[in-house]
Amino acid sequence: MRVILDNEEQRELQKLEEGEVNVLDNLAAATDQLVQQRQDASTLISDLQRRLRGSSVEMLQDVIDVMKRSESWTLKKPKSVSKKLKSVFRVPDLSGMLQVLKELTDVQYYWVDVMLNPGSATSNVAISVDQRQVKTVRTCTFKNSNPCDFSAFGVFGCQYFSSGKYYWEVDVSGKIAWILGVHSKISSLNKRKSSGFAFDPSVNYSKVYSRYRPQYGYWVIGLQNTCEYNAFEDSSSSDPKVLTLFMAVPPCRIGVFLDYEAGIVSFFNVTNHGALIYKSSGCRFSRPAYPYFNPWNCLVPMTVCPPSS
Repeated sequence: MRVILDNEEQRELQKLEEGEVNVLDNLAAATDQLVQQRQDASTLISDLQRRLRGSSVEMLQDVIDVMKRSESWTLKKPKSVSKKLKSVFRVPDLSGMLQVLKELTDVQYYWVDVMLNPGSATSNVAISVDQRQVKTVRTCTFKNSNPCDFSAFGVFGCQYFSSGKYYWEVDVSGKIAWILGVHSKISSLNKRKSSGFAFDPSVNYSKVYSRYRPQYGYWVIGLQNTCEYNAFEDSSSSDPKVLTLFMAVPPCRIGVFLDYEAGIVSFFNVTNHGALIYKSSGCRFSRPAYPYFNPWNCLVPMTVCPPSS
């Protein structure tokens, strides 16, 4: 809580400092403007006094020019600086944050040290020696209206779970696209070796990765186009039920929680104090579940975080 409040204080102080700089700049500009106007007025007065000291003929000469100069000169008042507060600091909802942090702390109790399985990777991706990082090495482009098979970028974790509760975190900093979550093979589908799901090319999918649905054994969330976060649910029709996820704070680190017996897969925004992103209930696991990672068509790597982090 102290760290959160310190961060809020620093943000407010930064806003005040920026406001102070703007006010001082405006005052300096107003001062320069008044100095210039004073010089112009002094010049006009001196010119008139000089003409008055001369003869009537000299005074009447160029009188039209003097009249125009005096009429055109007007005092331009500088913009006033308001003394009223432009904003009021609002203390964060500490009780709500405590509740969110408690939920995150509760699931972090089940943190497991997940490692990536190099045997599940294709030539499109590369896994680091410590088996914690995966990145795309071969990007895919769209041809005509058929979406690229982004399942070719998917990697499973070495561990599989057939009971109990498990939690792991993934660093997705700097990525503009990714998919992650849980995969469990569906015995009733004719599955591909590379992806573990059946995909009907005749179906007009509204999203590139909309095939990643519980129907095909995937309980995942994903990001595409830098800021479009989605989750998918089963639907009675062939078209996927796409859910748009709102992110108050874009996640750089995401926590995944699996409760196998309860059939729950939850996703937490660790970057935003552990706020719940999405929770899938009633998951039907007929076979062991694997952590699933997909760096998608983005060269920035995604990293599985160790429990010590």
